[in-house]
Amino acid sequence: MTSKIIYKGNLRTIATHIASQSVIETDAPVDNQGKGERFSPTDLVATALGSCILTIMGVKARDLNIDMSETTTEIEKIMGTDPRRIIGIKVQINFPKQMIVDEKQKIILERTALHCPVHKSLHPDIKTDIIFNW
Repeated sequence: MTSKIIYKGNLRTIATHIASQSVIETDAPVDNQGKGERFSPTDLVATALGSCILTIMGVKARDLNIDMSETTTEIEKIMGTDPRRIIGIKVQINFPKQMIVDEKQKIILERTALHCPVHKSLHPDIKTDIIFNW
């Protein structure tokens, strides 16, 4: 089992990761009758894409002896209606100025990012826009 989720009422859930016991709370967003005090479930989907990209790039960077520490990702989730669903995710990857990479390494890291498991798991109708800011 990966996780256990409890509905707490008032459109809030608490998800517990079984192996680590770490916890994530969610709320429905304000535009969908919620309080918006926590990540929404669709926020987590979009955020998972950014986390996955950084993680898989981190693995490749480690293999290449590149320090990717302090690299950040900014996520913008775009919702559609009828039906209400994620229709797009914009990802901006911002590399620190002190990170030293050559052009070949940049290409390797960018290709690696596009093959993260979350990206490969998203429905093809979800438009992803991934921008690398070196």
